[in-house]
Amino acid sequence: MLWVAVVLGLLAITVKVLSRDRIPWTLWRRRPARNPALAMEVVDRLALTPQHSVHILRVGARAYLVSCQPGGTTLLAAFDWPGQPGAAA
Repeated sequence: MLWVAVVLGLLAITVKVLSRDRIPWTLWRRRPARNPALAMEVVDRLALTPQHSVHILRVGARAYLVSCQPGGTTLLAAFDWPGQPGAAA
């Protein structure tokens, strides 16, 4: 019975310490890309079935149409993103 009290006490101390923000939680935050021109953005996603979907990804001035399925991913098309520097007019 004493061990149960010790474990609960340690749990309470751990929760109290973590709630004081002594641990730098910013380590797990998303960091900006080193080169913003190469940052990847998910523009849109369309679920076809519960396990199949199509995504439009933008990386800099290029866009990629990608299909995702349980067996992996497939690049369907790659094209210039309109309105971006370096994109064909």
